[in-house]
Amino acid sequence: MNPDFHPLLEDEKVLLRPLTPADFDAAFSVASDPAIWEQHPHKNRWQEPVFRVFFEASLASNGAFLIIERSSGEVIGGTRFYEYDQVQSAVVVGGTYFATRCWGTGVNRRVKQLMLDYIFGYLNTVCFYIDQYNIRSRTAITRLGATFCGEKPMGEGMTDFVYRITREDWRILRTQPL
Repeated sequence: MNPDFHPLLEDEKVLLRPLTPADFDAAFSVASDPAIWEQHPHKNRWQEPVFRVFFEASLASNGAFLIIERSSGEVIGGTRFYEYDQVQSAVVVGGTYFATRCWGTGVNRRVKQLMLDYIFGYLNTVCFYIDQYNIRSRTAITRLGATFCGEKPMGEGMTDFVYRITREDWRILRTQPL
């Protein structure tokens, strides 16, 4: 059975709901902070025309979410499932960004945990592509329990590091506290 890449995912702190075209302004209000993109290869993604291209690609992925803080109702970021491979029973999780006030608060782990708990009900492997220079994201995904498994050339001299978590790994990793 194929997964629905547009579920509603939530816990007591965050809500992930499917991204819609009407969400552009709310998403951009978070993404317009240059600090979010300083370790990203597209450092100018905080600019409206550049973010719009990213936003449209997120919508086209058919697996994008707006992340909402439950206590305040505020949009605090976005993320997505993409590059679903039915044969390999795998998907990529990425394109994740958060308001800087959420950094270091455990929100990223909560979001990834919701996504992984959901998707491992259907698939065997989740990959994460992270720019080689994005130390903050590489550190976060390693703390989640993902393992480095190679490099992926991205063109224009850019390379992403590929990290992976399998369903079997997640059964063990999931028992770690948030």
